[in-house]
Amino acid sequence: MIWLKAFVSGLLATLIFHQGLFAVFYFVGMVPSAPFNMAAVPPLGIPAVFSLAFFGGLWGIVLWAILGRFGGFKFWLGNVIVGAIGPTAVAMLMVFPLKGIAVTAQTWVGGLILNGFWGLGVALFLVLMGAKASRSTASIS
Repeated sequence: MIWLKAFVSGLLATLIFHQGLFAVFYFVGMVPSAPFNMAAVPPLGIPAVFSLAFFGGLWGIVLWAILGRFGGFKFWLGNVIVGAIGPTAVAMLMVFPLKGIAVTAQTWVGGLILNGFWGLGVALFLVLMGAKASRSTASIS
């Protein structure tokens, strides 16, 4: 059950935190493409934002697997840091080149900010769903 909560946390964090901040970036002119991209993506032809949310859910499971045993500040900060670095590195080093998208310093910085905020959202949803206590009760570490 915890893995389902981690998946849903990543999925919701993608739709609310990641795409929400992306919307802010778009409306202030920092990024050229609009958030919540509904263009169909191969091979299944589902909207890009739902594909992104699905992979956000998978990354939510990864974050839980790495950070689920931590409590308190380490849990929150860990989700922001691992959330920023992991998905951004995969996107910039694998996904973007496969799709022919240019990788620049701006895309790296933007990715780190967006995905760090997404990681914060994952942590928040894990706590809200009762998958993680907001503070460690076992010990302060």
